Amino acid sequence: MDLRRRLLGWLGLLLGGLLAMALIVQLHSLRADIGAEVEASSRLVDVLLAADGAAPDLPKRLAEADLRHLSIRSAGTSAAPETPPLLVRLGLVPEAGPEHEIRVGEHRLIIAPNPASEIEERLGDTVRLLITLLLYSGATLLAAWWAADRALRPVRELESGLHRLARGESDPALPTFALREFRQVAGAIDRLAEALAAARAAQRALARQLIAVQEEERRALARDLHDEMGQTLTAINATAAHLERHAARLDAAAIAECAADLRRDIRHSGNQLRAMLKTLRPHGLDASGLAAMLRELLDGWRNRETGIEFAMELPEHWPEVDEMAALTLYRILQEALTNVVRHSGARHCTVVVTADAARLRMSIEDDGDGLPQAGAARRGGLLGMTERLEMAGGHLQLDSLPGRGLRLSAELPAQAGTVKGRKGERE
Repeated sequence: MDLRRRLLGWLGLLLGGLLAMALIVQLHSLRADIGAEVEASSRLVDVLLAADGAAPDLPKRLAEADLRHLSIRSAGTSAAPETPPLLVRLGLVPEAGPEHEIRVGEHRLIIAPNPASEIEERLGDTVRLLITLLLYSGATLLAAWWAADRALRPVRELESGLHRLARGESDPALPTFALREFRQVAGAIDRLAEALAAARAAQRALARQLIAVQEEERRALARDLHDEMGQTLTAINATAAHLERHAARLDAAAIAECAADLRRDIRHSGNQLRAMLKTLRPHGLDASGLAAMLRELLDGWRNRETGIEFAMELPEHWPEVDEMAALTLYRILQEALTNVVRHSGARHCTVVVTADAARLRMSIEDDGDGLPQAGAARRGGLLGMTERLEMAGGHLQLDSLPGRGLRLSAELPAQAGTVKGRKGERE
């Protein structure tokens, strides 16, 4: 049963009761009116019979007759002054008509219409009906309040379930509701709880991935510093120590040779340092340097033995691109190419970048194995790319190509701005 039917049922019962009570009041009023009419008619007959004879107590009978709608008195007697009823004075009902004189037997009677009794009767009926409506309206309001409170009582359970979700609980713990509307809302809250649980799980997975990536970058940086920079600095130190120990015995040619070794090692160390800095954070990511940085990133994979043929198409004219948008596009391409090389098994990969006055679009398409069977769930690098694009005001789309392969499409505004509380990105 749904809420509409229940409320309509209660209102139907209340209105039916109102109609029944109004009918009872009207029947009771009709019965009283008929009795009063019959009694007044009997008194009128008695008065006329008395007037037709020689009844000496006719004036007394006329005074006690209390006839309805009529006023009768003997000719020659003046009518007692009466104040017109309020409705007559207000002009809501017409005034009484003219008097008429008739002869009944030996008596002459003055008969005039008297609406006072009818007015009194209608006023009484109206007052009774108004009292009935007032009482029944109060009862209806109380019943409607009770029915609405009873029908909406499950709202408090729904509110408690939402508060439990807001506190971080995974289960809203909602009961089974009898009304269809509340069952639908409860189902929506349960689905929301499942979505929140999935989002929290994805957030935890992303946090673990960020920590793992950070640690991996630190290990790679430490390894590069130890294996390459450390060896180069060791060579420089050895050459400098040789000069220090044998400076007095070395001739000019030997000293020049040592100086050349030092220059070579220092230059090699500088190249290593620039490569590390570029890996940590590329520079020159603006409208003029973004294209070059993207080409350099792709060329870096071309120069490796990956077995994949890379191609790239870039726009001739770039809009004004801020640092966050450029860095986001660079990192998306970096992660996408890494996934293609490591996981796709592709032979060809094509990167297409287009731009208009407001937005940047990038498509990375390969002919590899595509997404796994559970590929709809975005985890790992895909989740990181999705989060990065959403922070920049963009979105990520994955499309499986006919046959085999995958197309990754990214779109974001050219003026992504900066995230409040930080500038650029935090590696």
